[in-house]
Amino acid sequence: MDHHYSSRKAYGLLFFLTLLNVINFIDRQLIVYLAPLLRAELGLSLAKIALLYGYIFLAFYTLMGIVLGNAADRMNRPRLMAGGLALWSALTAASGAAVNFLHLTMARLLVGVGEATLAPAAVSLLGDVFPPKKRAFASGFYYAGVPLGSGVSMLIAGYIAPRYGWRACFYVLGVLGLLLVPLVRMIRNPQRGQAEAAERAEPFHTKAEAEAALTTREIYRELFQTLRRMPALLLAILAGVIISFSFSASSMVLTWLNLERGFTYQQAAFTSASIFTVAGMLGTILGGYVSDWFQRRWVGGRMWFLVANVLCFMPFTLLFYTLSTETPFYLFYVCWFFSSLGSTMWYGPVFATVQDLTPARIRSTAVAFLLLALNLLGTGLGPLVSGAIGDRESLWRGLLICACIGFTAAIPAWLAARRYGTDLARVQQ
Repeated sequence: MDHHYSSRKAYGLLFFLTLLNVINFIDRQLIVYLAPLLRAELGLSLAKIALLYGYIFLAFYTLMGIVLGNAADRMNRPRLMAGGLALWSALTAASGAAVNFLHLTMARLLVGVGEATLAPAAVSLLGDVFPPKKRAFASGFYYAGVPLGSGVSMLIAGYIAPRYGWRACFYVLGVLGLLLVPLVRMIRNPQRGQAEAAERAEPFHTKAEAEAALTTREIYRELFQTLRRMPALLLAILAGVIISFSFSASSMVLTWLNLERGFTYQQAAFTSASIFTVAGMLGTILGGYVSDWFQRRWVGGRMWFLVANVLCFMPFTLLFYTLSTETPFYLFYVCWFFSSLGSTMWYGPVFATVQDLTPARIRSTAVAFLLLALNLLGTGLGPLVSGAIGDRESLWRGLLICACIGFTAAIPAWLAARRYGTDLARVQQ
């Protein structure tokens, strides 16, 4: 079977994988949007719901991601994703039958296992079917699933739950995912590294050579050797972690608007969903497209773009947290929009840089390592820090401090940009 992808088929794959990522984030976010109903029927505290949404899910998801990323470097990636989709969809449906915290905990853990198969395999697939010069666009488009999935999840919770109950939300999503499993199985597994070979106009390896399976130990050994030999890779990951920390801290914005800015809960929820869905989708796609443009013009251009992004858009975040909601010309909302836009532009450049600086045969494991760092040190930690400061002083202060920490991402991004050319040459040897 021919494992090469035409440009048209590559974009078709991108759209389909993005759809899976949207469903992934709908499933992931749904539990937090159903919190009032879960509290009323199951008697769950806010702390328990936060655990189900946060570290109970994230810790298992990221640790299993390392294992399953390794598996994606040794196995047929579409089959692995199909198995993961079947598992997380079945357990999402099972969440609808939960009668206590323990049932939901077990379901969430196994949903995490299933979802952990998707990102490492999907980003690796896109790295093999899109040329390096379009890699950030492909990653950014794929991660448009984050704001879109979050927004759709809120809409589902707001429409289905009041009419048919919170359990129906989980049942519907579970069945939808299971219906897509056969389509995932039909995806062709491209040969690893074919995009780089085509870019350099080199004869590609045979299928046996291209897909010669490394052992688990060999993959991990090569990953840590790559991290040690490629300072730009570690610096790009560090920049992503810092931005992710600052960005995830803003998940407390809805609560801040309600408690400290005078919004009703409904006003805060509707406005947040509208702004974040539109600005977030634009940010992820534009961030990938524009950083690819930078990359074509300057060595390490994606990291230079990240430096410019942080310096240009972080001030909007500071103004958003500082300005009064009554500011003329809706300046408060303008700053909110541009803050959300800038805070989602990092996905494409960071994920593309990690792929650029990693040998194709361990790319899924490298993406899983990136997700481990992002989730445990960024996504999981940011809300805890802003919330802890909010408990002691005010959420405004917590959000502002975390935003200021986000400014420091420009330093590792700048260092990664300066080192990028040297390390890329090492990968291509």
